[in-house]
Amino acid sequence: MLEKMKSMEHEAGSRRRFLRRGFGWIILGAMAYPLFRFLGFRVPRKPVHVRIEKELGLRGFALEHEFILFANQDGAWAVSRRCTHLGCTLAFDEAARLLVCPCHHSQFDMSGKRLAGPAQRDLAVYPVEKAPEGSKGYIVTL
Repeated sequence: MLEKMKSMEHEAGSRRRFLRRGFGWIILGAMAYPLFRFLGFRVPRKPVHVRIEKELGLRGFALEHEFILFANQDGAWAVSRRCTHLGCTLAFDEAARLLVCPCHHSQFDMSGKRLAGPAQRDLAVYPVEKAPEGSKGYIVTL
């Protein structure tokens, strides 16, 4: 009988210990959750407005460092010059009207759609606005 009581006391003590530890981990997790949320927080990138103060003329495009600006009678649009494969700077083949990667020969049309090559995604397309009244050019938002 004495052994049975000791066994029951031991079981009750181990249950209490288990519950105490379990609640301790739950409380610790609840306290650490805001910290982990803070560590994963990223500040959103502010948009960059680039002003192009030149007319595109008959050629209908302007090469910039980050993008290429196209315009026709329907409007203007800008396409990223970073290849979606490995980030090489794209060249514009004016005769074929294609953006071509000099590194691995991915090809994109003027709207940024992938046509060929190892790149798997289309290019980023940036919004373009006509410059305010009284000035020439365009404003591209990156």
